[in-house]
Amino acid sequence: MMLSVQMRQRLPGFDLDIDFQVPPGLTVLFGPSGSGKTTVMNAVAGLLRPDHGRVVLGDQVLTDSATRLHLPPHRRRLGHVFQEGRLFPHLSVRRNLLYGRRFAPRGAEGPDLAQVVAMLGIGHLLERRPGALSGGERSRVALGRALLAAPRLILADEPLAALDEARKAEILPFFERLRDESQVPILYVTHSVAEMQRLATTVVTLDAGRVTGIGPPRPDAGDFAALWQALGPALSERLREAPDGRLRLPLGGRQVTLALDPPADQGMAPDPRLR
Repeated sequence: MMLSVQMRQRLPGFDLDIDFQVPPGLTVLFGPSGSGKTTVMNAVAGLLRPDHGRVVLGDQVLTDSATRLHLPPHRRRLGHVFQEGRLFPHLSVRRNLLYGRRFAPRGAEGPDLAQVVAMLGIGHLLERRPGALSGGERSRVALGRALLAAPRLILADEPLAALDEARKAEILPFFERLRDESQVPILYVTHSVAEMQRLATTVVTLDAGRVTGIGPPRPDAGDFAALWQALGPALSERLREAPDGRLRLPLGGRQVTLALDPPADQGMAPDPRLR
């Protein structure tokens, strides 16, 4: 099921202006904080009516500013997975899961409770309440609740950001199973290189409100992104000081060269490129 997003939106500090189409699978919106990822997610969810734009999922138009069409969130058949899980603390895991089923249209195709429980490995948790669950367990239950709503698309807004590394390692395989075994496409927001590289079938890279790339994840680009994310300010300074505008570094068992483009002597901010 193809997702098409075209939108322009004035935001504090910059204007968002994007246009992309992505195929079925798990699409990661990837970029630094403040690049516009969550704004795009909110527009798809129906939580934001863009200044100008059109959002289409499959054969259904969700938003079209030209015709003033804007389906409310509850009519979009989208499943949501948030950072905090947002489970009902007074309900058992079983009842939290079944709450999602209330939003599935009558006769809609989708997994039943037993299939979701088996896929996510949460059968032993069904009678517990959320307060007795680990962060990874809460994330799995939230994912199961979203699936039981028989959504046409799952929206996952940095679902692992609140977890430590051990809990992330626990939940990542279940997102992989969902990607590989479910027919439901996923739009996934993250600024984590590791999550993007492991989960994405398509990556939409955003920077300052613009789409800077669309395609499958590239290992070398991921390595470079991780390097720049960790060392960007220091590397920028070293690039400025490099006599030929190039900096040679070991990366992944080979040597890569960072270069200024345009050259630093033009008095412009450095635009580091992987050579």
